[in-house]
Amino acid sequence: MSSLEGEARMAASAGARKTHQPRSETRDGMRIDWDVPIEMDDGLVLRADVFRPVTDGRYPVILSYGPYAKGLAFQDGYPSAWQRMAEKHPDVTAGSSNLYQSWEVVDPEKWVPHYYACVRVDSRGTGCSPGVIDHFSPRETRDFYNCIEWAGVQPWSTGKVGLNGISYYGINQWHVASLQPPHLAAMCIWEGAADWYRDMTHHGGILSTFWDNWYDMQVKTVQYGAGERGKRSRVHGELVCGPDILSDAELAKNRADFGREILAHPLDDAYHRARSPVWSKVKVPLLSTANWGGQGLHPRGNFEGYVRAASKQKWLEAHGIEHWTHFYTDYGRTLQLRFFDYFLHGKQNGRDKQAPVQLQVRHVDRFVERAENEWPLKRTKWTRFYLDPKDGGLLQDKAARGKTVIRFDAMGDGVTFLTAPLARETEITGPSAVKLYVASSTRDADIFVVLRVFSPDLKEVVFQGAIDPHTPVGQGWLRASHRELDKKLSKPYRPYHSHRRRQPLKPGQVVALDIEIWPTSIVVPAGYRIALTIRGKDYVYPGGSGGRQSNFKNELTGCGPFLHDDPRDRPPNVFGGITSLHFGGATQPYLLLPVIPARPEKNRK
Repeated sequence: MSSLEGEARMAASAGARKTHQPRSETRDGMRIDWDVPIEMDDGLVLRADVFRPVTDGRYPVILSYGPYAKGLAFQDGYPSAWQRMAEKHPDVTAGSSNLYQSWEVVDPEKWVPHYYACVRVDSRGTGCSPGVIDHFSPRETRDFYNCIEWAGVQPWSTGKVGLNGISYYGINQWHVASLQPPHLAAMCIWEGAADWYRDMTHHGGILSTFWDNWYDMQVKTVQYGAGERGKRSRVHGELVCGPDILSDAELAKNRADFGREILAHPLDDAYHRARSPVWSKVKVPLLSTANWGGQGLHPRGNFEGYVRAASKQKWLEAHGIEHWTHFYTDYGRTLQLRFFDYFLHGKQNGRDKQAPVQLQVRHVDRFVERAENEWPLKRTKWTRFYLDPKDGGLLQDKAARGKTVIRFDAMGDGVTFLTAPLARETEITGPSAVKLYVASSTRDADIFVVLRVFSPDLKEVVFQGAIDPHTPVGQGWLRASHRELDKKLSKPYRPYHSHRRRQPLKPGQVVALDIEIWPTSIVVPAGYRIALTIRGKDYVYPGGSGGRQSNFKNELTGCGPFLHDDPRDRPPNVFGGITSLHFGGATQPYLLLPVIPARPEKNRK
């Protein structure tokens, strides 16, 4: 038995001494069962809330399992996000008392009337569920499996369970689907990353500080036993973190040292693989929805999942604006409902005939919906824009002739390459890649690449991203010592790095780097320019602060909370030298973009 498992048993025993008692009531048109016990295979009891129609019967289940405390109202836990969403999207709050709205899961008041049972489970160690927190671990994934199978055999259940939720509640869907629970009938992964290493903890091998900070702000605050620190339910007034009140020392004992564990695994080893999907085993029907502006966490996994999952019935959707908003708008909820109505209720609503890919194509001032048949788009014109150091840095259709070297501070702002003003409107939709030839004065270098767009007066075009209001068009990252490619999985437009070993540089040694830029979409107007910036640190929007949100530590300066500034991962003696970019001769760096030609009018849907 591992130490975590031993502590879990101890926590289970402690939790059994004092628990919220299951109870039921009928209100707001729903029959609600509070704090229903679900026993796990190791004896620990998790707690769930169940919302279902008042009329007796069997109903398909929409289930979520996660760490944000099922009883904590969206408005109380994430006030800044709620306020923005409610003000700008009144359809979110319409038709609901909004008493049962919780962060990143469905509003039961809008699902129960469609004859669904909504089940929210507090994951091990959080909310009203005791135990030791160990995010995305095999233990947690097994708990999720057990909850699905529990829901599938309840007397009020038809036996068909669907999974739905944002971010954490989407990420763990990929993982549990790999275990193939028999009662899992369909899942909607809304902006949920997948690969624990590449999507989440290490971008191109560079540590993301997001998870360590997220743990402090969004999980420790709702850990089981937090008492009043975790607040009370605005519905029934009880503590959302269970009836036990634990000391700081007890709370610390009941959770993994998450940030330190991630830091201790800088390569894609067994720790990361145990927290990532097995794509060949993901066979359930799925709807994967991505956010173009989710650079740093959310778009990549949704696209990878759609392409690589073994499911025979799968759909991809991509949209914009804030990370959480469209999950709750009429647009998003209708999309979800139609999907689940087909697979859980068996309604012949034509969902199975819908185009596999639905894109909200991004323009500088709007989104335009379009159906497609595959991803990446078959008609893509993969176009090289060569980097030329002359005239301050150009992107053009021919490679630089003479050999040249540009040097910049390895942890500095770097250099930018611009196209000439575009002669015609140009759509870029899909994954992109950069080929560079780089040397360092030290044994390593971190490269940050930013795909950008500028107006005719050279004002940068940025977007309301998933988190940050000033999100650039696209981003990519690579640590030079992690340059080894997985030749089987790599594509010219999506280099895939193995991250299994380091290949240190020799000072002055020129190496080829293939850098992935996460999928994006932008229709660039005529007269605008496309740009590529190569930096030694995170992008910073030059136009000023994006303010703060209640659930993040840092000010929003262009990358949201997805930063790469941990000095333990980027010690200055290794990453603080001089980086050299090489041009000409055999070194012809370029940006590869997915340029989408307009479809003939007769083929448009």
